[in-house]
Amino acid sequence: MTAPHGAAQLGDLLRSLTPQVVTALARRYGDFETCEDAVQEALVVAATRWPADGVPDNPKAWLIRVAARRRIELWRSDDARRRREEAVATLEPPDPGPAPQADDTRTLMLLCCHPTLTPASQVALTLRAVGGLTTAEIARGFLVPEPTVGQRISRAKQRIVAGGRFRLPPPVELDERVAAVLAVLHLVFNEGYTASEGPDLRRVELSAEAVRLTRLLRSLRPGDDEVAGLLALMLLTDARRDARTGADDGIVPLEEQDRSRWDTVMIAEGLALVAEVLPRGAVGPYQVQGAIAAVHAEAATAADTDWPQILGLYRLLERVAPGPMVALNRVVASAMVDGPVAGLAGLDEIAADPALAGHHRLRAVRAHLLERAGDATAARREYAAAAELTRSEPERRYLEGRAAAL
Repeated sequence: MTAPHGAAQLGDLLRSLTPQVVTALARRYGDFETCEDAVQEALVVAATRWPADGVPDNPKAWLIRVAARRRIELWRSDDARRRREEAVATLEPPDPGPAPQADDTRTLMLLCCHPTLTPASQVALTLRAVGGLTTAEIARGFLVPEPTVGQRISRAKQRIVAGGRFRLPPPVELDERVAAVLAVLHLVFNEGYTASEGPDLRRVELSAEAVRLTRLLRSLRPGDDEVAGLLALMLLTDARRDARTGADDGIVPLEEQDRSRWDTVMIAEGLALVAEVLPRGAVGPYQVQGAIAAVHAEAATAADTDWPQILGLYRLLERVAPGPMVALNRVVASAMVDGPVAGLAGLDEIAADPALAGHHRLRAVRAHLLERAGDATAARREYAAAAELTRSEPERRYLEGRAAAL
């Protein structure tokens, strides 16, 4: 045993070991659902005992052993398998043997993002099985009732178990699966960086977990430029976290932020990643978004921002990965280059998209451009309308404040 760890260190250790222990059991026994439940219970035991007793010399092997024993108990308690209890106990001893050296975390990530699962189920299962978060933690992070998250996870595990053995998908599916993993991690990060609803602007535990898992994925796929691009995007975006709110916890827009509060270490790492992957040629959407974040990060002041370059990158992003929010961001960049009137005309061109029609951000952008164009009355009306549409309390206060100021 080693000396007890602090709470933060212990949490980091357990999160890093969770996917390895789940994959070790699932590869040996095959029944992913029972194995994952058993690992969660082993984590609870570790979190209770290790602070007092110390961390085992081989914590991974300890968790595998405890989880394997718990799996036997769970298996025996299943009425449908009760008749096979003695056979199971004979064929599958509680001690699973030496801890495997291979780290199958990538396989587990790809399994959790199986294409038959809904995005919500992919997110929940990834955070639970790979991230080591409890059902309650996931529910709190996304402001969803705990039973709802539990049902999603249970259904997801049943569905992927029905899909076959624990193994990497065939090569023809690999790129699609990796793209799904990246989409899930990006979604988790965005929800953590700017919560879609509720009293808090951000949920740091979600964005931090997304960064950690993306780092892990990059260590497993060091040659994947889209993984590097997503990590760069997260780092360069999260570097602005402390400057996004003022003394009263109100939102501070990007152009008004105190850039001395930006995290220079995260910026340096993000810029290095962008510089590494962009020259290679095949550019994907996360690399482009990382490049846009890099242009913002390189500007010493808001006035120094190279908006023509950002506009060019958004036009490239629209070709690589078109979407309503990409179009809206391209219009914003266009307004910064060509003026608010041009931006308002661009908004009129994309406003018919159903995905934007009822979105508070469309109204907020229109309000900002009207304010810059000198139409305070119309801007105030649009700010008020945007405030009514958002489900985020900090965003609503900010938009109401802008309306009141006019």
